[in-house]
Amino acid sequence: MLVAAAVLAAASLASSVLRRAWGERTSRRPWLIAAGWLLIAVILTAPSLVLGGGQGPFVAMTLVSVAALGTVARNVQLRVARARGERSLAPEPSDRPSKAWRGWLRAALAGPIGMAASMGVAIAFVTLTTGDTQTRLIFGGLMVPLLWGGAMAWTLADDKILRAAAVLVGVSVVTFTAAALKGLT
Repeated sequence: MLVAAAVLAAASLASSVLRRAWGERTSRRPWLIAAGWLLIAVILTAPSLVLGGGQGPFVAMTLVSVAALGTVARNVQLRVARARGERSLAPEPSDRPSKAWRGWLRAALAGPIGMAASMGVAIAFVTLTTGDTQTRLIFGGLMVPLLWGGAMAWTLADDKILRAAAVLVGVSVVTFTAAALKGLT
């Protein structure tokens, strides 16, 4: 319980430092960003020394998320919405004319290639992290639909098909290679 309170306090400090860095546009900003992420890295690794490799990192991940949510909730500002001018309901489509092959390629990127990239990240997470096997498998399984949805949304929203293809294929290759290399050792 004491470890959880210490992790929550440190995570609140780290998320507050990162929030301050986001709002500040001074020369201190890079230092605040580095300090916040360094503190989060320490927070994610230190509990494994006390709670063990099976529980420590996962307790820390949960409490860092709770602390970040608390920081966001603490800094909410309710403002009166400004009156907007007339505008169309639908966003403007891409300036280039639509082609059938571009739609098929986007669907292929968003569907199976995005799924392969998200599965690669989850499998690499499961093989490369420490902890109980069941816990790692559950986290990996829960990561896949979230990552796949993010990959689909990003791929379909981005006008650059080659950039999306390069990133998704690159992520797939790197993560599956890392998981395979870890499996060989």
